[in-house]
Amino acid sequence: MANFAQLDENNNVINVCKVADEDCFNLEGCECEDTAIKFLKEIFGQDTIWKQTSYSGKIRGRLASIGDYYDENLDVFLHPKPYPSWVLSDDYRWISPLGEIPIAADDEIPEGKFRIECGYVWDEDLYQSDNTKGWVFVVN
Repeated sequence: MANFAQLDENNNVINVCKVADEDCFNLEGCECEDTAIKFLKEIFGQDTIWKQTSYSGKIRGRLASIGDYYDENLDVFLHPKPYPSWVLSDDYRWISPLGEIPIAADDEIPEGKFRIECGYVWDEDLYQSDNTKGWVFVVN
C-alpha cells in the first residue's frame, strides 16, 4: 500500500488515501508515483492534485494529515505553523524560538496534582513583548 495526499489549489491537504500496490506499478513493473496519481485521478477527477506521502517520513518528510500543508520548495508536508514566531527545524518540525517545550520539574507540580494536569504552554503575546520569555507554566 502507498499513501497519497490530495491537495487543494493552495497546497493544503484535504484528503489522504491508500492505494493498493498493484495500482502503483507502471507497465515496466516498477512502483511509480505517476501511475498511482493517474489511478487516483480516474476515481476523484482529472482536476485533482495528489502527492505521495509515507509513514516512515522517507517520502516528503512525514505522513501527511488533513490540514497539513505541502511546501513545494522543500518538497515536504508540514503541520500548520502554530505561532507566528515559531521556526522550522531541520527535521521539518515547528519549534519555538526559545527551543523545545520545557519539562516540569517535580517541585513545580503542586501537591495533590498529577503531572498530566500541569505543564508549559506557549504564550505568543508574552514572547512578542519580551523575546526572552514565552513558555508559561499552567495548572489545570
